[in-house]
This record gives sequence, C-alpha cells and structure tokens, in this order.
Amino acid sequence: MYRTKRRFVEGNLERALSEEPRPGAERKLTGKEEALLVATACASPPEGRARWTLELLAGAMVRLTEHKSLSHETVRRRLAENDLKPWRKDMWCIPKVDGEYVARMEDVLDLYAEAPDPKRPVVCFDESPVQLIGEARQPIPARPGQLERYDYEYRRNGTVNLFAFLDVHRPWRKVKVTERRAAEDYAQCMRDLVDIHYPDAEIVRVVQDNLSTHSAGALYQTFPPAEARRILRRLEFHYTPKHASWLNMVEIEIGVLRGQCLDRRIDDPKRLRREITAWERRRNAARSRIKWMFTTDKARAKMGRAYPPTSKES
Repeated sequence: MYRTKRRFVEGNLERALSEEPRPGAERKLTGKEEALLVATACASPPEGRARWTLELLAGAMVRLTEHKSLSHETVRRRLAENDLKPWRKDMWCIPKVDGEYVARMEDVLDLYAEAPDPKRPVVCFDESPVQLIGEARQPIPARPGQLERYDYEYRRNGTVNLFAFLDVHRPWRKVKVTERRAAEDYAQCMRDLVDIHYPDAEIVRVVQDNLSTHSAGALYQTFPPAEARRILRRLEFHYTPKHASWLNMVEIEIGVLRGQCLDRRIDDPKRLRREITAWERRRNAARSRIKWMFTTDKARAKMGRAYPPTSKES
C-alpha cells in the first residue's frame, strides 16, 4: 500500500496502478519453454526408463532448447505450478458402461433405497483374503517416551479367507473365517444365511459381485439337488456391474474391519477368529451402520454422460 501511494505522489495514477520491475533474476523458462516442459513430462519417458525424473526432464529441456543447463529445482517448480508429478501413477479400473452396467447399478441402488422389510432383507456379501503374519522376534512394548517397537522381519503363516455379510437396513454384520474360498464354502455361507441368520425371512436378497463361485450352481455342486433347491427358493441374487464392486456396501465394512482390527500382525487362525468376533460383537452392539448416500437419481445426474445414448434420449 505504501509503495502504491508513493508511486502516485511521485508520478500519476497510471504509474500508481502499474508494477515496477522487481529485483531478482528473470524466470529461466519462457512461456513456450514451460509449455514444452509440460508436454514432455506428459509424454512417454525415454527408452529404458520407467518414468520421468527431474534429472531426465532437465536433460531433455537442455537438448530441446538453447539452454546450456537447467537446475532440478527450476524443473520442480514449473511442474509444481502446473500440478504435475510425472514420476507418480494411479492405477484404477476403467469399466465399460453400457446398458447392462446401468441396469445392474440401478437395481442395486434401488434395493438400498427401499424401506426395511424383515421378510425380504437385503444383505451385501463379499469375501477377502487375509495373510497370517507372525513375529520373527518378540516386540518391545511401549513405555513413556518410547513407541512400541517391532522387528521389520516377519514370518508368513499362510492365508485364510473372510466371508462378510452386511445387512443394508439394520446394524448387523457377520464375518466367517475359512481356510479357502471354494464353491463349497460359498454354498455353506448361503445355507447359513437362510437357516441361521434369517430363519424367518421369506426371501433374502443378496448383493454380490461376479466371482465365478457366486452362483446357484455352487449350491448344486455342494448339496443334493433337493437341498440346493430348498436354499435357492429363499435366495434372490443381485449382481453389481463388472468392475463396480464399489457399489457393494460390504466392501466399505471390510475396509473398516481392516483398519480397526486387522492392521497388525496376527499369525494364528484361532486368534484371528477371536479378534474378528470381538470386533464384530462391539460394532453390532454400537449399532454401527454404513451411511449410503449414492442413489439412482444421483447416478443419473452425475453419470449422465456415461449412460447409453438411447437411455438418455428417453
């Protein structure tokens, strides 16, 4: 403010509104050279290199321009101004959004939006592997002024599988630990669902992904035809779209389980079962639920471009 007033007193209004030359060196890269740097960083790296580094980019700019040298810091600052980090990558699955994708998505979202019906509960189902890891050396407990310390080495004791159930409309979840995830294990879970967890329900509507074992055929592989048919009469399968497991609410619950209970080394299946049972009991007692906000109307509003053209026109 003082400098602006001084320029007005010493000169005129035009001088007060204009910037005086600032001290310091000029920017080393011109606008065109900066655009060239951005384009280079967004292109493929040189042969034999997995990704661009500041050193590689500085060398490339020296070869492409008349600069004799260019510091790593100059490259870093120009990339930061353009929000570029060419040495980092994101991995994600790009689904094919077609009529089948939209139909399955809206089917699942409509189930979530329904009013609770004890005779026709909606249960999300999924599975997840867990590695059993033991300590190579006994950890040193924490004490005032010192964190708990454990050795970086560990022992691998195999893996187990988690089958997880989550009721969409009431605060209930169940996790079953098995040695494997074969079709027979899936079939046993479906029988437990109708006979133990929901004995009074007329139909249990199950939301699940497209894993090959998640089918009615798995029950016929495991049980006699009459028993398989009895179980299936009380089940109604609803599948999430391919590459859209995020629509399965139980995936969020599995993430909570991993963060609250499994984020440590557990080497014994029996101990794993005890710990998961304790977590499950407390979470059910606390009446914890997943607050699902995504609806069919929001899907149509936010993903309108992805919908097939004919459905958008109608």
